Amino acid sequence: MNSIKETNFTFPGQTGFYKGKVRDVYTIQDKYLVMVVSDRISAFDVVLPEAIPYKGQVLNQIAAKFLKATEDIVPNWVVTVPDPSVTIGRICEPYKVEMVIRGYLAGHAWREYSAGKRQVCGVTLPDGLKENDKLPAPIITPTTKAAVGHDEDISKEDILARGIVSAADYEMLEKYTHAIFARGTEIAAKRGLILVDTKYEFGKVGDTIYLIDEIHTPDSSRYFYSEGYEERQQKGEPQKQLSKEFVRKWLIENGFQGKDGQTIPEMTPEIVNSISERYIELYEQITGEAFIKAEAGNVLNRVEQAVNTALKQL
Repeated sequence: MNSIKETNFTFPGQTGFYKGKVRDVYTIQDKYLVMVVSDRISAFDVVLPEAIPYKGQVLNQIAAKFLKATEDIVPNWVVTVPDPSVTIGRICEPYKVEMVIRGYLAGHAWREYSAGKRQVCGVTLPDGLKENDKLPAPIITPTTKAAVGHDEDISKEDILARGIVSAADYEMLEKYTHAIFARGTEIAAKRGLILVDTKYEFGKVGDTIYLIDEIHTPDSSRYFYSEGYEERQQKGEPQKQLSKEFVRKWLIENGFQGKDGQTIPEMTPEIVNSISERYIELYEQITGEAFIKAEAGNVLNRVEQAVNTALKQL
């Protein structure tokens, strides 16, 4: 499989390059970003050694669809999507927080809750909740956006006290976060899914706030199948879900949580293919469309040509 693990392009007008955990980001004329969504996969803030075929295409195309579906709520950074694995957009000054919103008690929030904590990011949760229970109302549990290392939980009060975001802007970020989550929940329900939790990132140009990065993808979100949800909850059974949590669970079961001294378990071809299939499954489930695998003969050449053509048209 010809997946995208590394890129080293030099585009016309290129003024910068940044390699993230999953994305390779090229700055053009200090005005645009070319975001190549690689097939790298990370968990516990560690990039795993094997690339996952078609993962980048899945993430990029789901994000493009949901950004289009929410642009009436908040403007977003996208200018064009020239290739299945690439988005070109405007440069924004990013806020140094991620707006995590949760409709259900799952993942990190459940791990905190089950350890006895009843406050997550300054939000108080009631006693007596079980894993994957629906919360009384969606809650926002922000994290800091770390340049390196782990993102950390932070409360609204600390964000404002430390001046990370102004009070007026944070009020807008909360408003947008709830509105986008409601839209995502509505779209997911039509596809037989529950949008459990997700995260949004925002940036600013002048006085305008933009939604940036990806939204409602399996890397940034957790989905349950709605059919059988209530029955599984009543029986105390695990929920059938589509998210990256299955990767985290596989790592935990094999003794890895990103801590010092731990070794990443072997990613066999069977494991890699199963992860790829799960990503494609989520794409088809959430979009209601068949996944069309992009041409894989020479992926890097395909991407480079598409970006060069698009840049000439900007």
